[in-house]
Parts: sequence; structure tokens; C-alpha cells
Amino acid sequence: MRVTTTAKQDVSSASRPLDGVATVLVIALCLSWGFNQVAIKLALPEIPPLIQAAFRSTFGALVVVLWARSRGVKLMEADGTLVPGIAAGLLFALEFILIFRGLMWTDASRASLFIYTAPFFVVIGARWLLPGDRFDRWQWLGLLLSFAGMVVAFGMPVPGGDARTLAGDLMLVAAGAAWGATTLVIKASSLARASYEKTLLYQLIVSAPALALCAQLAGERVAAPPSAIAIGSLLYQTFWIVGFTYLAWFALVLRYSASRLSAFTFLTPIFGVAAGHLVLGEPLTPGFALAVALVVAGLVLVNRPR
Repeated sequence: MRVTTTAKQDVSSASRPLDGVATVLVIALCLSWGFNQVAIKLALPEIPPLIQAAFRSTFGALVVVLWARSRGVKLMEADGTLVPGIAAGLLFALEFILIFRGLMWTDASRASLFIYTAPFFVVIGARWLLPGDRFDRWQWLGLLLSFAGMVVAFGMPVPGGDARTLAGDLMLVAAGAAWGATTLVIKASSLARASYEKTLLYQLIVSAPALALCAQLAGERVAAPPSAIAIGSLLYQTFWIVGFTYLAWFALVLRYSASRLSAFTFLTPIFGVAAGHLVLGEPLTPGFALAVALVVAGLVLVNRPR
């Protein structure tokens, strides 16, 4: 998936609908991210969350460099992407810092809903930053339907009972905003003309030290040598999630409508629930089938031809 650099192609990519191959690929990515939630949980008793995030950014960057070199992609050339690249990297780091710290103060089901407000931030921001990627009323309805499916799957969050819960909720909403802002920075800046390898590498190189510093400040430690399960979970996150799925995701972001792509991320928590049931034996809620139907119906509307 090579990224072209002509102005005409940059404009068309802002609103390009997903074709069949892109649709299958993004669904596979969401499936992988759903299982990534399980991988994080499996490693958490032995490897704290920010250490996991710092590890996968650090070694994921090495994977991306090796991949880029194998394809002859230039990563160090001056192309005007340094400032937006650093901005994307800081937003990427901020997203994960907010997620992992917010989860200490609010529960996972609330977090799943608040994080996946990200597509709304993308669609709203696209009205000003990506005029060719604006949603019509039917697409907005589809976005709301998909979000309603998540509400059915996880339940409607009630107001937090204390200040810490409210702070955790707000941190997760801010994480969703950071995720959406990262996508908008990539699509609306000179990064839209860079290779997807370079776009991801900026985020990994900037986020790795930021996450490591936050892990240090939070007092995270690995108390004993991790087990094979914890190491395997971390390797899955590093080589598959960062080294493959993130590369594929940013390749898609550069080639297709950011708003339509972001809507597909509503599938990730649904796949996460299914993965938790299959791997960890977590129960499925009675409304899970309805939740899936609502998410799928919403995605059909979001991706309908205009």
C-alpha cells in the first residue's frame, strides 16, 4: 500500500469510501485490537500497563524501521513532516497515558464507551479540517446507531459516585479526543504525503520515552521475571499490533476517508467482549447480539454511497 504524493490524490483520499479489500482489512484490524485487550489483561498481573505501552512503542519502532528498510522507504529525508510528526507522537503518547491512568479510577465498561467517542471527534473535526470528508444526516445516524450498540453491550454509564470516578471518566473522554486528533493531524497536515511507515515511526519514537517517563513517575515496576504467558502477550502487542496492524491502519488512514474508517473502530470493543468470552471465560450479556446488530447497521449507513 504505497502512499502517493500528488495534490489531486491527497484531496480524493480525504473522502474516498472503503472498497471491499479495505473493509475486510479494517475489520481484521479491529478483531486484532479486540484480542489485544485480552493480551493486555493477561500481562497486567506481572507487567504494569505503562511499562507494557513503553515496551511496545520502543521495540515496535525497531520493527517499523526494519520493515521500511526492507521496502526501501526513506525515513530520514527532510519533507516538512517534523512538526506534525512530533505533534502526532505527543497525541499518541497522551492517549495511552490517559487510558492507563484513567482505568485506575473508572471501570472497564465505562472506559470502553468513553474511549470510543473518538470517531465523533474525527467527524466533527473533519467539518473544518477535511471539508471533503463531511458526514450527511444518514451517516450521522449510522454513527449514533453504532455507538448505541456499544451502550447496549456495556450498559449506560451512570454519573460517577465520587470525584475520582468522574476524573477517570474525563480522562477516557480526553483519550478519545487525543485519538481523534491524531487522525486529523495526519490527514490535514504534510503527513498525508508521507509514507505510512514514517507516520507511525514518529508516533512510536516520541511516545516511547514519554511513556517510559510516566511509568517511572507512577512507580511502576516489574517485581519478578515475567511468565511465558506475560511475555507472549507483550510480544503479540509489539510485533503483531504495532508491527503489523498499526502500519496497516495508518496506510488506510492515508488512503481513505478518516471519518468512515474511524466508525469501524466501534467493532473493536465488540470483538474485545467476544475475545474475553472465548479466552478468559467472561460472560456475554443478553443484549450482545442486539449490540452487534446495531453496530453493523450503523456501519452500513456510514459507508453508504452518497
